[in-house]
Amino acid sequence: MTVNAAKTPAEIRSLRALHPEMRERDFARIHAISEGELVAAEVGRSAIRLKPDLDILLNGLTAVGEVMALTRNESAVHEKIGPYEKVVIGPMASMVLGEQVDLRIFPTKWAFGFAVEKPGEDGAVRRSLQFFDAQGHAVHKVHARPATNLEAWSVLVTNLRHPEQVDAITVTPQPPVAELGEPAGVAALRERWQALTDTHQFFGMLRKLNLHRLTAIEMVGEDLAWQLDAKAVEQMFAAVAGTDLPIMAFVGNHGCIQIHAGPVTNIKPMGPWLNVMDDTFHLHLRLDHIASVWAVRKPTSDGHVTSVEVYDGNRELIIQFFGKRQEGSDERAGWRTAVEQLPLHNQSNAA
Repeated sequence: MTVNAAKTPAEIRSLRALHPEMRERDFARIHAISEGELVAAEVGRSAIRLKPDLDILLNGLTAVGEVMALTRNESAVHEKIGPYEKVVIGPMASMVLGEQVDLRIFPTKWAFGFAVEKPGEDGAVRRSLQFFDAQGHAVHKVHARPATNLEAWSVLVTNLRHPEQVDAITVTPQPPVAELGEPAGVAALRERWQALTDTHQFFGMLRKLNLHRLTAIEMVGEDLAWQLDAKAVEQMFAAVAGTDLPIMAFVGNHGCIQIHAGPVTNIKPMGPWLNVMDDTFHLHLRLDHIASVWAVRKPTSDGHVTSVEVYDGNRELIIQFFGKRQEGSDERAGWRTAVEQLPLHNQSNAA
């Protein structure tokens, strides 16, 4: 996205007044600004600028009770309803390990924060905490709900309040992607891949071999990764919805990854969107953004695990699915079977 730095906060507010019903992300894209700049323009009106202090934020959220946590990328929106629990703070990665809200957070990517209050359609006040990266792209949002402890929420906003309440932020261009070194060949990839003992070793393996994630998946061989039909995601949901088979759904951006673990029930397609609308989990996935779908098999010390990985036209990961399993246990046979029965790429065109 090209960011137009020429728009002043007053100009942004004037444009917004002409289109108050438009979603923030859509409005920002159409007007060539970042969503962070749009929210910042309301500081002193409907927004308060916050410090993106993860220690204060995450520990403070444990006192507010039920909220809705939202993490998204261009093609998927992941929403979980519940409290923030079991907070772990680290300089390079922080975590929330609650039964409902499960996050992996990368603090160096969090640059701007805001507390926003707006009237809803029913006249009630909608409260949210919104955090953005240096480019003004949203990394994570927290929305208050009827059961939220608003007194604790107010204390948290006060503790996070930025000393400079200005209605403009300076966003920076997206830095260029670092050049990879000489990529490893298939033999080295397969050797390292088959030596994995934990799925968390996968990213480190890619980095050491100078391989992009999708490139490695494409070249490793069909015994370890095989391409699925573009409609495999819909068929996967059809296979697991309404059963007691718990799945894991990971959606993230470079500042936050949000995880659902449990069964899914209420699947609602709407236009290009596939929606999950369960009591504590909502997922909105743009099916028309899907360029490829892969089944991926990774060895662990407890047996191999199988994932379904979905990629966009820029070869970036949109969403990833696993079967939920306990550490020290093999993955559930029901999940493995469900993935292995998904249609292969071009299968429908096969002779």
